[in-house]
Amino acid sequence: MRGPRPAPTVKGMPIRVSARLPAWVSRFVARAGALFPRPEAQMALVVALSAENVRRKTGGPFGAAVFDMDDGRIVSAGVNLVVSANCSVLHAEIVALALAQSRLEHYDLATVGSRRYALVTSTEPCAMCLGAIPWSGVCVVVCGARDEDARHAGFDEGAKPADWVRQLKRRGITVKQDVLRTEAATVLANYAAGGGIIYNGRGW
Repeated sequence: MRGPRPAPTVKGMPIRVSARLPAWVSRFVARAGALFPRPEAQMALVVALSAENVRRKTGGPFGAAVFDMDDGRIVSAGVNLVVSANCSVLHAEIVALALAQSRLEHYDLATVGSRRYALVTSTEPCAMCLGAIPWSGVCVVVCGARDEDARHAGFDEGAKPADWVRQLKRRGITVKQDVLRTEAATVLANYAAGGGIIYNGRGW
């Protein structure tokens, strides 16, 4: 089996960073539908994405998507690609936000017309994803599993402020927690129990 082609280099230094969603993601989302007007329906989709990512062995047990809050239209979907892409920053939230910004052609979703956007994630954001949220332009974050559910499965969520929900609220970003938490946490637990790779889990 032929391995990945090396990236273009300048005197041995890579000059391009790229990542691609697994082909199954777009088909999976298309079968689910285009409009998801309620947070529960949105979360059901991203939890299903996280489980399918594990089943297909294309990444870790996390899914996320960006939705138009005004009509429930899905803008982008993301799954965790850390292991498959050999890139520690490719968490599901980062992938979903980057794809949404690419599709809407702006780095700040809050400035795209008069639309409002929500990030829906199967697990509360880790320290890295939390840092990206205020700059992304979303005005709502909807979370499934809790931080402690991810840590219980062995994942290192980083040093997050205890009052992160209040801190986002101060920036005008509303956080909704525990939407289908049991279903989302089950994906994490099953992944760990099945011997899934617990990347970056150094136990700090």
